[in-house]
Amino acid sequence: MKIDKRIIHNDFPPYIIGEISANHNGSIDNAKKIIMFAKKGGFDAVKLQTYTAETLTIASDKEDFFIKSGLWAGKSLFSLYEQAHMPWEWQPELFKYARGIGITIFSSVFDKSSIEFLESLNCPAYKIASFECVDLELIEFAAKTKKPIIISTGLASFEEIEAAYKTAIAAGAREVALLHCISSYPAKCERYKLSTISDLRKKFNVVVGLSDHSIGNLAAACSIPLGARIVEKHITLDNNGGGPDDPFSLSAEQYSEFCNTIQSSWESLGVPNYERDEAELENICFRRSLYFVSNLKAGEKIKRSDIRSIRPGYGLPPKFLENFIGKKILKECRVGDRVEWSVIENN
Repeated sequence: MKIDKRIIHNDFPPYIIGEISANHNGSIDNAKKIIMFAKKGGFDAVKLQTYTAETLTIASDKEDFFIKSGLWAGKSLFSLYEQAHMPWEWQPELFKYARGIGITIFSSVFDKSSIEFLESLNCPAYKIASFECVDLELIEFAAKTKKPIIISTGLASFEEIEAAYKTAIAAGAREVALLHCISSYPAKCERYKLSTISDLRKKFNVVVGLSDHSIGNLAAACSIPLGARIVEKHITLDNNGGGPDDPFSLSAEQYSEFCNTIQSSWESLGVPNYERDEAELENICFRRSLYFVSNLKAGEKIKRSDIRSIRPGYGLPPKFLENFIGKKILKECRVGDRVEWSVIENN
């Protein structure tokens, strides 16, 4: 997968997306500040959400349309999305601003009109949110743009994920990524079932990743060894800013630590290698090897009690101990001398 010339692949560093969502808190200046800090903090991209309350739901006082629990308990869906949505008239300016400072910007889409609007901005990729994973018509619209499609999978069964993926491919999507997600806000790290990431990669043979709603960096860092090459995290200016998503988002001063943690997790993987690392060599003094623990004269036979496997590690490896027992020594050896092949006959 490639977004804005950035290759996203198992052999490349993870692609880190900062999700602005509702954290603009009604201010385009806040949105710009988040984008600026994301660039400085090491994010590869920032992501918007392009919807209105009307494109997501309807204004209704029926019980079905009220949130029962969690951060937004008691709110109607319509009022939440009216508060949280990012005005579409801001988005051309935010695209221009992000591109001007050198960070990729794209958006989640929620209906055909949002895709058409974002196409006019030359949006380089599209995200399908977890709650829209079952909207196959929406996925088809997005896939027809031929842009990279990233699909979050919170709440989705395997069959629903498979249907979403197949719909995208059938509609012409050239590149599809799947993000494991737990659609809870915040999500508990211990409930994340991160092994699903490697299973998604195995079953679909696509770029996989994590949409992370947990608090802190642990889930994201642990996802990298399991194959995640896209990590998405909600970002804000201040956790106490009062916005709908602020409590489970990274605050600006946490951006660098988060990105550095992801990068360090990636770098720690390396490639399979059983050679000694250069950094280890200075600690060879703590390794076991063979040393003489008796004073011996030339011509004497070596007894088992004359040699020990001890620290440091500058002598021969302990596996060669039996090769020396009963052999005649060719030169004087003293306590603390290294055991070497040159001290015995027939070496």
